[in-house]
Amino acid sequence: MFRLPADKVLQRALFVVALLTASLVGLIILFVLRETLPALQSPGITRFVTDESWHPLEGKFGMLPMLWGTLFSTTLAVLLATPLGIGMAVFCRYVAPPALVSTFRGLVTLLAGIPSVVFGFWGLTVLVPLIARVEPPGASLLAASLILAIMILPTVALMSEAALAAIPESYAQGAAALGLGRRATVLRVMLPAAKSGIIAAVILATARALGETMAVLMVSGNVVETPTSLFAPIRTLTANIALEMAYATKFHRASLFVSGLVLTAVIMLLAWLAYRAEHHIQKATGVLHAA
Repeated sequence: MFRLPADKVLQRALFVVALLTASLVGLIILFVLRETLPALQSPGITRFVTDESWHPLEGKFGMLPMLWGTLFSTTLAVLLATPLGIGMAVFCRYVAPPALVSTFRGLVTLLAGIPSVVFGFWGLTVLVPLIARVEPPGASLLAASLILAIMILPTVALMSEAALAAIPESYAQGAAALGLGRRATVLRVMLPAAKSGIIAAVILATARALGETMAVLMVSGNVVETPTSLFAPIRTLTANIALEMAYATKFHRASLFVSGLVLTAVIMLLAWLAYRAEHHIQKATGVLHAA
């Protein structure tokens, strides 16, 4: 196929950019692995699972309570934000009057741009006291999950709306020709057609929730224990890194890098799941064909 010189230049430039991006990710992973080696050699990887508590200065490296706190808060936040975000996307795309759409979308975009520390201040001064009225101390798994849900809500809403906007108009026309109403069209045609984009939105929101630090640190209570209820205080892996990295040395510092390695592995798992989900959906809809 004939290509203009400008096309070749653009192709090579994009290849270099992609290669640099992949190399940067690889270098980051190698750096984290190198910094974790002292902790992986001694006290050893099993100690992070078997030790009953996290007191690195006393030789105790139990990380499971913080891992559970991270997973529980992220899961609850995603469960809260996903239906709300999809509902906001449907409202903005199919229900809201045209005069309201741009204002509503702008407000959601503005919510996405608010710094996390502002969410943390609001949660600390408003949300935590409200929860404390029900069950002290207020700083808890529930507070952290609610803050995270608010923070990832714009990601789910905006990306879901973009996925719905990308659906060809012929889908809606075909549904109308079959006599489907607006509700049936949205639920049975448009949302299934946008499934790939919506799943990507949820996974991206999950990754952001896993990596959030400051807001969670301010409202979670920062107690290293496995949560037994929604009102129990927790400490997440990211909050632990932020709190202790400034004074950590030797095995303590390497142990904190183990936390970062665990988070990196979870993010990579999410990326793989996103790829598999998209592949499965495309194959089911006939976009992909068997080789």
